[in-house]
Amino acid sequence: MRTQERTDTLVIGGGQAGLAVGYHLSRVGVPFLIVDANQRTGDPWRHRWDSLRLFTPNRFNSLPGLQIPGEDWGFPTKDELADYLESYALHFELPIEHGVKVDHLRCEDGVFLATAGDREFHANNVVVAMASYQQPRLPEFAGGLDAGIVQLHVADYKSPGQLQDGGVLVVGLGNSGAEISIDLAQVHHVRLSGEPSAVQPFRPERISGRILMPFVGPVILNRVLTTNNPLGRKVHSKMLHKAMPLLRVKPKDLSAAGVERVGRVTGVVDGYPTLDDGSVLDVANVVWCTGFEPGFSWIDLPVFDDQGRVAHERGVVDAVPGLYFVGLKFLYSVLSDTLLAAGRDAGHVVDHLASDRHVLRSSETAPSTGGQRPA
Repeated sequence: MRTQERTDTLVIGGGQAGLAVGYHLSRVGVPFLIVDANQRTGDPWRHRWDSLRLFTPNRFNSLPGLQIPGEDWGFPTKDELADYLESYALHFELPIEHGVKVDHLRCEDGVFLATAGDREFHANNVVVAMASYQQPRLPEFAGGLDAGIVQLHVADYKSPGQLQDGGVLVVGLGNSGAEISIDLAQVHHVRLSGEPSAVQPFRPERISGRILMPFVGPVILNRVLTTNNPLGRKVHSKMLHKAMPLLRVKPKDLSAAGVERVGRVTGVVDGYPTLDDGSVLDVANVVWCTGFEPGFSWIDLPVFDDQGRVAHERGVVDAVPGLYFVGLKFLYSVLSDTLLAAGRDAGHVVDHLASDRHVLRSSETAPSTGGQRPA
C-alpha cells in the first residue's frame, strides 16, 4: 500500500539545477519539495574520480544567492563543489528528501503522480531538475569481452587502484577520457581510443584563460549561443550529438604522459577489443568513457519527440501544462548544464510556473475541464 503525500510543486533532483529551482521557488512563495535519489546533497560529484577538478574557476561556479568559497580564479575539486552544494541547501533551508528515487511519473485528471517505491507524491507542478547524463552508455559488444578483463564505465571509475595489473584501454576521447588516461598512465600502459570533437585553444589555468574565459563563457556560450537565435539553434543541433571540446588536457599532454593513441574500437574478437584497422588489443582493463543517456524512461507522459528527446521551449513543456525541465544539455544555451547557467534557467522556469499558477488560482472556482490543473 503506497502512502500518498501532496505538495504544490515537486522538484525531482537535488543537484545544482534542483537547488537553483528551489532557491527561486522559495523567493516567489510557491510551496515545494525536492526529492533526490542520493543520500547527501552533492553526492553525484563526490562519486566521480578522485583527481577531478572543475574546468571553470570559482568566479563562474556559484548558484544564485551564495558565493562558492575559495579564490576567484581557483578551480575547485569535485569534493569542494559537493560540499558547497550541500552548504547551499542548508543555507537556504531548502526542503529536500534524500534517498527518494522516482520510478514513475504520470498525470491523472490534471494532477501529477510521482511514485518512489511505496510512496506516491501528488503535485500541481513538477520540475524535472536532472542533467542529460543519468544512464551510462556502453556499446553493445562490451558484454562480449573476456570475463577476465576488468571493465569500468567512467561513472564508476575513482582511481587507478580499481584496475588490475596490465594494460588499459580507455575508450572515448572527451574530457573524461583524456583526464582519466593521464591519471592511469602513472601506473599503467594506456591506450586511448577516439578523436576529440575539438580542442579549446587556451588553457583555463593560464593567463590566456583569465583573459578569454570571461568573454567566451558568460558572453558567447551563455548569452549569444542560445536557442533564441539562428546561430545558437545551428550550434544546438550539432552539439546534442557531440562531446564537448577538450578543455584542459591537450593532445600533446597525452603524448607527454606516455598515452598511446589508437583507432576506433569496433567490436570484440576472441574476447578482446578490436580496432577499425583490424588489430586486436591484448589488454587487462577497459574504461568506457562513452557517455550517458538521459534515462527518462520513468516519465510516462507525451513529452518526447521522434528522436526520444524532451520537447520543450526553454524548459517549459507545452504539451503537458505544469511540467518543466532544468539542467538538460543545451536547454537554452551551450552552458545550460553547468553551474554558470543553472540559476538563470531555473529562474525562467519558475517565473513561468508562478505566473501560470497565478492564472489558475484566479479561475479555481470555474468548472473543471479535461486538462485543467488544480491551483
